[in-house]
Amino acid sequence: MLYYSNLQFTNATQLNDPFDCHPSLIDFSNVPKDACGKWTPEIIEELRRYPFRRNREKVWICSLSKIYDSILMWSYYNKHKGICIGLDMEKVQKYLSRIQGSVMTGCSEVEVQYKDIVEKPDYFRDAKDFFHYQLSTKAMAWEHEQEVRLFIFDPLPTYMSLLPEQNDDKGPIDWKEVRAFPKIGGECFESVYLGINMNADEKSKIISVSRELNPDIKIYQMGIEANAFRLKAELINTAVN
Repeated sequence: MLYYSNLQFTNATQLNDPFDCHPSLIDFSNVPKDACGKWTPEIIEELRRYPFRRNREKVWICSLSKIYDSILMWSYYNKHKGICIGLDMEKVQKYLSRIQGSVMTGCSEVEVQYKDIVEKPDYFRDAKDFFHYQLSTKAMAWEHEQEVRLFIFDPLPTYMSLLPEQNDDKGPIDWKEVRAFPKIGGECFESVYLGINMNADEKSKIISVSRELNPDIKIYQMGIEANAFRLKAELINTAVN
């Protein structure tokens, strides 16, 4: 992100939670008689479910968070050896509003809602924005992530790229495995938090790249709070020799 000044969007089917964006979050089974016409309720149910199945295959999501100091996320995402990047979302939105797919949605932040059980809204009887409900509902087990999402529906090939470890040696790569990397301006990157276990060489590289991207970026060193199970962030001198 820092080196290329971009964001990563991943297809919804490739996220690490198998329930994510799944059409089964919505109940299509209570088909009213007046919605059937010449068709059976089973056919109508499948016709209404199909677009949401396609939504999951055609939407690419950028997963962000409202917090930078979660012990759990630092631990299971990078073992405190990586970084956390702070974004100025107002500036990010200006760049994303220029990006085009078949539909561009989510230029403003969409906060994930967390539920104890799958409280399925009734497609035929509840007045809901089912598209956003499908893309922003997760199990309560993920609540600690305080996730905020951006998404592009059916992004143009211009923004698509394989990850370095991906190749076609074993045959064609599924389109859904390809990531979208829209560019944003360096001014969008307002802060960087360095992990506790980050080595000195990596730390020096990150500071150098960050300052080149945005000379005004704030760089923090994460540390351990002495009297509580909390992480603390200390603003450091970012001058590079």
